[in-house]
Amino acid sequence: MSSAPTNPWGRVDDDGNVYVKTTDGERLIGQWPGGDPAEAMALYVRRFEGLEVEVDLLEKRLAGGTVSPDDAAKAVTKVRSQLSDAQAMGDLDSLVTRLDALQPAIDKQREERKLERAAKVAEAATEKTRIAEAAEKIAAGNDWKAGADKLRALLDEWKALPRLSKSADDELWHRFSSARTTYTRRRKSHFGEQSTLREAAKVTKERLITEAEALSTSTEWGPTAGKYRDLMAEWKKAGSAPRNVEDKLWKRFRAAQDAFFTARDEANAELDAEYEVNAEKKLEILAEAEKLLPIKNVDAARKAWLDIADRWEAAGKVPRAKIGEFEAKIRKIEQAVKDATESQWKKTDPEKSARADDMIGKLQRAIDEVGEKIAAAEAKGDARKVKDLTADKESKEAFLEMAKKAQADFS
Repeated sequence: MSSAPTNPWGRVDDDGNVYVKTTDGERLIGQWPGGDPAEAMALYVRRFEGLEVEVDLLEKRLAGGTVSPDDAAKAVTKVRSQLSDAQAMGDLDSLVTRLDALQPAIDKQREERKLERAAKVAEAATEKTRIAEAAEKIAAGNDWKAGADKLRALLDEWKALPRLSKSADDELWHRFSSARTTYTRRRKSHFGEQSTLREAAKVTKERLITEAEALSTSTEWGPTAGKYRDLMAEWKKAGSAPRNVEDKLWKRFRAAQDAFFTARDEANAELDAEYEVNAEKKLEILAEAEKLLPIKNVDAARKAWLDIADRWEAAGKVPRAKIGEFEAKIRKIEQAVKDATESQWKKTDPEKSARADDMIGKLQRAIDEVGEKIAAAEAKGDARKVKDLTADKESKEAFLEMAKKAQADFS
């Protein structure tokens, strides 16, 4: 009778043959001649336990989502092939059953991943369309400073997105790539033109500096100041020179202007000091002139004004800061004298007075004639005609009053 240990899933016979039991019957899995049957059985049981661990691990990875459906399917196929002729002792059929049970989970995860992939592709299509449109907008614009940075950022976004179908991805990439190429060419052309314009501006500004420096020692203050204004207008119109020389050119141009205007201000300051004496004289004349107001005697005021005007001009110039104030005050008095003179002339104009007298005479005669007509109409009992003639008479009498008032103004 055999002294070999027993196992529900296999046995070791007296000749050292090792068998495993499956639903298909016993299968020879190895030999252990002359050895301890218990050690043989333990070896083959450990091999089964190794296969069992692989199945356990695969189940856990699939449940935890740490393995892709395709990798899980490959692992199932691999373990299944190992089980078909496994030299191991244990419930091999249960492991096959467990592997079969994994297929629905693999199919489910494959479908979920398919849907997830489709959603990501749809989202990527939307994002890539947005990127292409944004790039086309930049390419059509003139943002030469920030546009390049924006396109680089869009490219990084594109790279982070999953690919679409080849045709869809190629179409959107062509739009995006074409926009980048268009922008780059236009930007290069722009800066090329800018470089040409800056060089032309440099030449122009160097010429303006030469002219400005030649004028810096001029003492013709008014005309030269006007020339500097013209040079400044040309400077602004010329545009910017290259950055590395623009500041240097401006400093030279400004230095020439400053030299002239500083000299002019110093000369004007000297003149203003001299003109202060004139200002004091004119203040006295102004005080005298202001006493003419309000004008009561036009003839006396006009005579006094003529003398004041002569002395005002003879007094000379005043400091520039006081010109406006002094002129405003003296012109106010001059205008008052003129207004008073004109008013007097209007009132005493002989021609206008004669016309007023003639008008009064004509109106009076017309009123007398209408009165006679009214009397005749009353004698005939023509009430309607009396009414009309009376209205006519009243109108003429109103004009007569106005004419008499006008005559009084000329008297």
